[in-house]
Amino acid sequence: MNVKRKRRYTLVAASAAALALVLTACSSDDDGGGGDGDGGGDATSSADCADFESYGDLSGKTITIYAGIVDPEDQPYKDSFVPFEECTGAKVDYQADKQFEQQILVRAQAGNPPDIAIVPQPGLLAQLVATGTVKEAPEAVAANVDEFWGEDWKALGTVDGTFYAAPSGASVKSLVWYSPQEFEANGWEVPTTLDELTTLSDTIAADSGHKPWCAGIASDAATGWPVTDWMEDFVLREGGPDVYDQWVSHEIAFNSEVPTAALDAVGTFLKNPDYVNGGFGDVSSIATTAFQDGGLPILDGQCSLHRQASFYAANFPQGTDISENGQVFAFYLPGKTAEDKPVLGAGEFVTAFADRPEVQALLEFWSTDTWANLKAQASVDRTNGGWITANKGLDASILTNPIDKLSADILLDPNAVFRFDGSDMMPAAVGSNAFWKEATSWITGQSTKDTLDKIEAAWP
Repeated sequence: MNVKRKRRYTLVAASAAALALVLTACSSDDDGGGGDGDGGGDATSSADCADFESYGDLSGKTITIYAGIVDPEDQPYKDSFVPFEECTGAKVDYQADKQFEQQILVRAQAGNPPDIAIVPQPGLLAQLVATGTVKEAPEAVAANVDEFWGEDWKALGTVDGTFYAAPSGASVKSLVWYSPQEFEANGWEVPTTLDELTTLSDTIAADSGHKPWCAGIASDAATGWPVTDWMEDFVLREGGPDVYDQWVSHEIAFNSEVPTAALDAVGTFLKNPDYVNGGFGDVSSIATTAFQDGGLPILDGQCSLHRQASFYAANFPQGTDISENGQVFAFYLPGKTAEDKPVLGAGEFVTAFADRPEVQALLEFWSTDTWANLKAQASVDRTNGGWITANKGLDASILTNPIDKLSADILLDPNAVFRFDGSDMMPAAVGSNAFWKEATSWITGQSTKDTLDKIEAAWP
């Protein structure tokens, strides 16, 4: 298959239920034109589908995708596969499940995996590979990843020297959501250090009539994961990148000095009854509030600050003004000094359990710059954006959402020190099990010492 073609597509929303695809051929390795075809006016037929010919006629074939990316973030994924479906004849069956992290392993062990899974944790990927059900990535996918991603991203989809899973989306997690309009009205400034963030929180608590912070960590079987992000951000800030790497790889104990200081630092925000939980209740309400709802009280003036990743933009109602002067925006979660730029991020990895021709074709399409731009445009059209990728072929002009632009600026800052989400790198028994569960217990009253001791004991 030819993996060097580069094309640009623009998705235009025709209605809430339909999209039309307009194709502009930017370049091609072929000398010929658009092919013969049947004519007709369908934007995805005839010459428009010429670049999909290498995937073959897949009529009557169905490819199942299983993921934990649920409404409303799932719809742009579905939209991004429309050109592939219409031009190849294949059907893509996207199945979303909030229980994904647990069920995908159960299904793999039972010999009933999907064709493809979107795996958010390299640690979980390694556990899936150990079941013997994951297929090595096709050569065409590996070639695309070599072209469009850095070596570090390819390494995250590699287990024991074998490349299995191409990266897909990326996110910046070191963000605090706020209302620029509220800040302007009250004369509050965006903080540039952690000390300034604490001072701002104290000011809001004293003067605004509401709690400064709101949060939610409920996520079905994954309840607790937002606390792990908080802790990872603070391990980066308390210990720096080298200590962070040692903690993630278990070269230092989970309950050692820096991780302990980091979780205690998180507690000065999340377990402070003067700070939380605006719009929901007291500290304990954090554990029962859905993470998707955690930041919504900002819109009602019931809280002012919410730490969550760039993808959270999709959870605000359609039509929300998400901009530098709008109803809601985000600022970088600062380091200890204004010069420190630690950045926590994450990503998704496309993992296959089948190697039928139609599955390999979709995997190849998914790993191209073409798909990345389709997905970015669909996210803009459907969910206010909130999706970025480290794919080097991404057309930055698509990123009309200021949050997406902010995220890209943070990732590209030459002073930024980027680290991948720690829990996603840890063994699944810790990163997607004990860490989540004990973080939830910590929110509801368990001590820092007991919490970290129990997570340390769970390390395989």
